[in-house]
Amino acid sequence: MSKQVTIYTSNTCGQCKMVKKILTMKNHQYNEVNIDEQPESHAVVMQLSGQARVPVTVIQDDTTGFQSVITGYNPGQLMPALAA
Repeated sequence: MSKQVTIYTSNTCGQCKMVKKILTMKNHQYNEVNIDEQPESHAVVMQLSGQARVPVTVIQDDTTGFQSVITGYNPGQLMPALAA
């Protein structure tokens, strides 16, 4: 089962650091998109989550095509989505 993880972050986001720490501790590879460094990605964050806040974590299951979008620091949603 292959999952692609993308996390949208900013330079001053404490919750972003916590999500990245969980992913690193669980040995999950992830792509990081920093909205401070890539301002055009603000629109993507809004489209995915309906809000302008980060972190927004997107977990794409390459097998099923299912996509989970998790906003904020939410291990209760993050861990099951990574394990599913």
